[in-house]
This record gives sequence, structure tokens and C-alpha cells, in this order.
Amino acid sequence: MSDAPDRGPLPAGGQVDPAAEAKAEKVLREHDTSSRFRTDLGWWGWLVGAISVVFTLYHLYAALERPFNNWMHGSLHLAGATSLIFLLYPASRRLLDRPATGVRWKDALSGRGRGVPWYDALLAAAGVYCNLYIFVAYERLTGNAVQILGYSDLDHVVAVAGILLVLEATRRCVGLPIVIIATLAMVYAIFGNHSPLFPHRGISVENFATSTFLSTGQGVFGTPIQVSSNFIFLFLFFAVVLLRTNIGQFFNDLAFRAAGRFTGGPAKAAIAASGLQGMVSGSSVANTVASGSFTIPIMKKAGFKPHVAAATEATASTGGQMMPPIMGAAAFIMAQNVPDVEYNDLIVIAVIPALLYFLGAFLSIHFEAKRNHIKGLPIDELPSLRSLITRADLLLPLAVIIGTLLSGMSPMRAALLGIATAFVLSFLRSSTRLGPRGMVELLVAGARTALPVIAACATAGIVAGTVTATGLGGQLGRGLVDIAGGSFLLVLVMVMVACIVLGMGLPTTANYVVTATVAAPILYNNFDVPLIAAHLFVFFFGILADITPPVCLAAYAGAGIANANPMAAGVSALRIAIAGFLIPYVFILQPALLLEGSWQELVIALSTVIVGMVGVSSGLAGHLVMRGTLPERFLLVGGGLALIYPDLLVSMPGLAAMGLAVIMQIVRRGASRGPGAASASSPGVSDDTDSVDDDATARA
Repeated sequence: MSDAPDRGPLPAGGQVDPAAEAKAEKVLREHDTSSRFRTDLGWWGWLVGAISVVFTLYHLYAALERPFNNWMHGSLHLAGATSLIFLLYPASRRLLDRPATGVRWKDALSGRGRGVPWYDALLAAAGVYCNLYIFVAYERLTGNAVQILGYSDLDHVVAVAGILLVLEATRRCVGLPIVIIATLAMVYAIFGNHSPLFPHRGISVENFATSTFLSTGQGVFGTPIQVSSNFIFLFLFFAVVLLRTNIGQFFNDLAFRAAGRFTGGPAKAAIAASGLQGMVSGSSVANTVASGSFTIPIMKKAGFKPHVAAATEATASTGGQMMPPIMGAAAFIMAQNVPDVEYNDLIVIAVIPALLYFLGAFLSIHFEAKRNHIKGLPIDELPSLRSLITRADLLLPLAVIIGTLLSGMSPMRAALLGIATAFVLSFLRSSTRLGPRGMVELLVAGARTALPVIAACATAGIVAGTVTATGLGGQLGRGLVDIAGGSFLLVLVMVMVACIVLGMGLPTTANYVVTATVAAPILYNNFDVPLIAAHLFVFFFGILADITPPVCLAAYAGAGIANANPMAAGVSALRIAIAGFLIPYVFILQPALLLEGSWQELVIALSTVIVGMVGVSSGLAGHLVMRGTLPERFLLVGGGLALIYPDLLVSMPGLAAMGLAVIMQIVRRGASRGPGAASASSPGVSDDTDSVDDDATARA
């Protein structure tokens, strides 16, 4: 097959110039904690590489043979991860690439220069010891002796040390927010009998430590780490292998060919490309930087303001975390939390809300482009159809994954088949063909990519275990319902705010575990909300924290690429993603969108939601048929919001309000085209009738 696709003036092969690539790397390390790992390891690189290769190969072997039970497998999973984290991630970002002083003993103590400082090597060894202790002592820890005689002093020391090591590893590669949440949870568990809010009996330090680290099914080795070791690692490795085939470039080309020629084409193509790449990515920030280094300059060149280009990329990359089949790796944990919904069914249920999110982003960008006269790209500047056809095989691994899952195969087997398919495809082109060195680098990259997710799952397990053990979830739910006076809509708003606050700065998996543990029970325990709807509600809003000011990390990362004001990018992302903030309310109020109901109910719900999204998006952008006046925008936004509510007494007036706004715009447009057009135009409203050209023929 051809290695050089036939394409127009877009950057060849979807590549970015070295300067832009270096800038993207700098932005990523600034905004994404998981990217701040050591790159100058010296001879330590051989040890780290060997551990990484063994770590990845072990997970592939375990997926095939299942040699150990979940707890033993999880202990090996966490042992390898903690050792690699301490070897790769420094205690402080200030130690990264810090030059040596030349005085060996000072450099050794301070961690300057090449390699790994002694204290990190010691912590890595301690992490291995604490987790292998569980593996070796498994029979005793699960036997009757512990139930009768209790835990030994060494058990208590290992449990406390193991928890502290997990928290420190998480701080280094994930960030401080999740560690603060876990620390507060532990303090509440131990000193809950002194708490003025939601008091409980309190748990001794010894009992808390052993139940959190030396017990299966809860705490560190609860559901999140079990799902991470069995499923998430494999799907993350699948993404690494898939990206090795240059599918990211193919996604960009496919999106630009499909949407690039229409009004606002570069931004629409960026949304589609980033959404596709987000399907196999576990981080909205990393996806924003990886895709944005290519798409943001093209959007700016087309006429989008820098902060709008940054916001568009951030919105799409964040939405990619909602897209089945991987859903930011949270889908596997969600399938465990919703017993009556299998993973294979979950990815089907989640499709409609995810597609509605991207439709809302498309609508926002479409009206933004209309308002600012931003046309599409000429056809000769887009990737050729021939180049796409010759690379269509790159979609085969995704097709294999989705097809096998829908056929009922287990996620583990589906991931293995997807990995094998992507691996074979990499040999079809010389540019992606793997030699011995390339295979080793692939295995190393697979291990390194999984480290932040493993650490986040372990720490999130501490939070989930604490909430369960103390009964905090039930108390919090009753308290919130009392504050809201029993109002369902007010409780939904309060849960939304809680999820956004809890999700700020957290990776997708930890984000979901925390919000599902703390917030979701409020909905299904106190109201008649389906379990899957409650979990998707908190999942959506936890993810949307990445584009919600003031802590909107994905928007900040996009602003770094676009040289834009970070807060302006965050506010614009909030507006572009407005559909994402409405859709969770819709599927709570209209469960038909989650395939709970007849197909007639689904059609009616989709119709009203889409029309409502058009109204809200156009009203916020200030353009529908033409640039809107303030009363018209008010009617569009208000009418759109009313249409989303499943009550004829509310939605019909909303439809009437939108219809009135459309009539007002059509009348104004007719007046502006007739005699005396200048006097017919409303004061302060510019005429932009030339921006209503047919999308299919719009050209730059």
C-alpha cells in the first residue's frame, strides 16, 4: 500500500512542523500531570524499559490464561505500576530536566541530573514489596487465622505503607485533587465520630488500613483496580497499538474530507476528528494537545478567533471521553456498577447521548461561522478521496472491537482481537512497520500510558470504600434532598454542580468512580431514576469539568496551543458545549433516549431535543437565519430550553417562541433585501445575508 497519501495543501500526512510539535509537548507537560515523566534516565532506562516490557507482556498473558484470581492479579498489577511511577515521575515538576551541579553527593540527594534518585528507587522497591506481600501471603490473609487471631503488626505496617505509597504515586502522575479527596475521605472515616456533619461511629486506624489495603473487593483492590487490571489496561494498549498505525492522521483526513468544505468546515472537521480520536483516548487534555496541534492552526487560518479555535478543540476532545466503546475507560467500571446492564449493552445505550453532544457542538460552530462569515475550504485543499480509500483498512481494528462486543464476546477477548488486528495492520506500510526496537518501544509505551489510570483507580477505590463503609452516600443524599425541599429539578442541579466540582482536575476513570460513589446514589435512592440514567448523568457532568471554568484543563491546554486567553477559551467552550450540559437532564426526564421505551417515544424525544438544541445554539451564537437581535436570541434560547422539557404545557409554548423568532428573522431579512434596506435593518444589527449561502457550495 502507498505510504504517501495523495492530498492537497493541508499539512502533509496530518503532520505538524517541529516547532509546533515542541510547543505542543511543552503545553502538554504544563497542563497534564501524567505527561511530566523523566526522559533522561541514563542507564536506569534499561531497567525501566525491562520492567515495562514484562509488565505489558504479563497483562497480555493474563488475559489469555487467567493464571490468578482478581486480588492476586490486582496486587501484581499495582506492584508493577507503583514501581514504574516512582522510577519515572519525580517528586516535583521542578526536578524535571534540572541540570546537575557536578557535585555527585549533592546531585544524589537533590535528584538533579540524569537517572533516578536513590529515594525514588527506594520507594519503587517499597511499592513492589507491599503489593507482593499480598500475593505471597494470600492464603493466610484470606484464611480463618486472620478472622480468629486478627492481623499481625507487620500486616498493619504494610497496609499503612501501601496506602501512603498509592497516594504518593497518584500525586506524582495524576495530580493533587484526587489525593486531597482521598485524604479527606480517610480523615472522615477515622474521625467521623467527631464530625459536625454526617457523623458516624468512626473507624480505628488499624481497622481502616487493613480493610482498605488487605481486603479484597473494597478499598485499594476494589472494583476500580479489578476492572483496570482485567479490562482497562488492554484497551489502553489497544489504543497505543492503534495509534501506531497512524490512525490519528486518517481520522483527521477523513473528517476534513467529510466536513471541511462546508460553512465553518475546519472547526466542524476538528470536532469530528477529535471525537473519533477521543474514542480511543483516556484523557481529554492529551487529546486536545495531540489533535489541537494540527487542527487549531487551520481553524485560526480559516478565520476563527484563537480562543474559539481552542474552545472548539477542547469541547470535541472532552466529548471523545463520552464516546463508546471505551468512554475514557470508565465504561468498564460503569458496567460493574450497573448490574442489570452488560458492557455490550452499555455501549449501545450511550451512543445516542454521545452523538447528541457532538451534534450540539456542530450546531454551535455552524451558527458561529455563519455569524462571522467563515466559509469552508476549497475541495482542492482537502485530502483526496483516493487517499482515504487506500487507508480504509485502518478502521478495521475498531470495527473488530465493536463487532465482537456487539456479538456478545467478553471485553477482554474483544480487546485482544483488536490488538492483534492493529498489530498486523502496522506491517502493511513501511512507515508503521515494527522492527525489534519498535516492538519494545510499543510495549514500553503501553505500560507508561496505563500508569496514571492505574494509580487513579487505586486511589478512587479508597474513596469508594470509605463512602460505603461510613454510609456517607445515604446521609449525603438525604441531606441534599432536605436542602432542596424535595424538588427533583433542584436536586439535579445540585448534583450537577457537585459532579463538576468533584471532577475538576481528575482523569476520566477516577472522576467517574468518585461521582458514581458520592453523587449517583442521591438520584436512584431518593427518586425514581433508572440506575443507568443516574450513572450516565454523573459521568457526563464529571467529564464536563474539563471545559467548565475556572478549572477547565482541556480549554487551558487548547489556549496554550492557540496563544489565546485561557479564561476566554473556557467560557467559549462552555457555550459551544451547551448541549452537553442539557443532554443529561434530557435523558433523566426522557429515558427513551437511553432506549427505555418504544421507538415512537424515542423519535418524539429526539425530535424535540434536536429542535431545542438548534434554538439554544443559535440563540447563544447570535445567528439563525441572520444575525439576531436581543429579543430574538431570548426567544430562541428560552424556546429551545422549553422544548427539551417533556411536558406539552411547557414544550409547546417553547416551540411557539422559537417559531416567532424565526418569523421575525425572516421578515427582517426580507426587509433588508428590499428597497430601503438600510432603514429596514434594526439598529445595532449588521446585515449578513450573504452568509446564508448553501453549505454544500460554500468556499473559502
